[in-house]
Amino acid sequence: MTAPDTHAAINAVWRIESARLIAGLTRMVRDVGVAEDLAQEALVAALERWPADGIPDRPGAWLMATAKHRAIDLLRRDRLLERKHAELGRELEMEREPPDLDAAIDDGIGDDLLRLVFIACHPVLSTEARVALTLRLLGGLTTDEIARAFLVPETTIAQRIVRAKRTLAEKRVPFEVPRGADLAARLSSVLEVIYLVFNEGYSATAGDDWMRPALCEDALRLGRILAGLAPMEPEVHGLVALMEIQASRARARVGPSGEPILLLDQDRARWDQLLIRRGLAALERAERLGAVPGPYTLQAAIAACHARARTGEKTDWARIASLYDALARVTPSPVVELNRAVAVSMASGPAAGLALVDALGAEQSLAGYHLLPSVRADLLAKLGRAEEARAEFERAALLTRNARERALLLARARACAS
Repeated sequence: MTAPDTHAAINAVWRIESARLIAGLTRMVRDVGVAEDLAQEALVAALERWPADGIPDRPGAWLMATAKHRAIDLLRRDRLLERKHAELGRELEMEREPPDLDAAIDDGIGDDLLRLVFIACHPVLSTEARVALTLRLLGGLTTDEIARAFLVPETTIAQRIVRAKRTLAEKRVPFEVPRGADLAARLSSVLEVIYLVFNEGYSATAGDDWMRPALCEDALRLGRILAGLAPMEPEVHGLVALMEIQASRARARVGPSGEPILLLDQDRARWDQLLIRRGLAALERAERLGAVPGPYTLQAAIAACHARARTGEKTDWARIASLYDALARVTPSPVVELNRAVAVSMASGPAAGLALVDALGAEQSLAGYHLLPSVRADLLAKLGRAEEARAEFERAALLTRNARERALLLARARACAS
């Protein structure tokens, strides 16, 4: 294997193993920043040795064993946690026998990964810091990759990650899975981070691309991992279902030149049926586990209505409107009400939808939200009020920061004037 091939293989191994490696090391040293440093040192060792020695049969176990050696050296130098030092020494002795190398990476790793998920998404951190740290520790992304995904300077992402790790250490955030009443709130934070990542990939808030598929894939991978670690949590399966079904439309959402294609204009033959089946199965698990559907399960049920309809005309808009009613009761928000207005307009006519949209006009939280004038413009156009629709499309175009979406809105404004 050539050196470039070996480096590519090492990068692939790192993407697969880094989260488990950092999770296992965090359990030992009780500091996520130190754990990541140790994992990076093991990666450097692999980059130095594997091109000459070849890739080990169990690369993840090799990385873990190497990092554990360095953890012992660190503890020995700093003379910290003498009891833990002895425990690590016993673990290392056991790892010298080849059969136990598998245990080095796998033993208790599910619990460690779940703890790492909760610490990376801890509410003590800002939302931006949680997203950056989660993609770094659990997604295996470099600071440059995260920065490019979110269109911010690499130094900004690096500072967020450094500050996040420092905050976790200063606040002495425990490396544990929350229990009892704390679990729901903490789990909600984790799900929020994963869905934020997915949404940024699905409908980019800024830049020249309508979608960033790599972010969708990272979020889906994290969601699937979480579903495996917390199989009895219905909202975890609800989120996975929602992301699977939405991701199924990816190929149909973008035209040949990168232009956006709206839902009702998409070629549904291009929707990924495997992702739809996976999403519907996850939705069934969520509904079976939860007596009362949560927000992600309800949104997944809405997405399922679209997935089951062979054409836009066959969509069960009345059911979608009722699901938005339920969602508004669980998590009331103006954005949910705007989406409900769209569903009502499809089920009962544009006039009914426009009345609901106009009722949201004074909502301060929607003042800069481009989809409010965009939805209003669409309904006005359907009612034959072309000049008003054109003005609203132009206003929406001014508010969006995504170049592709702006072009679409301006094209629709021009169509109203013709």
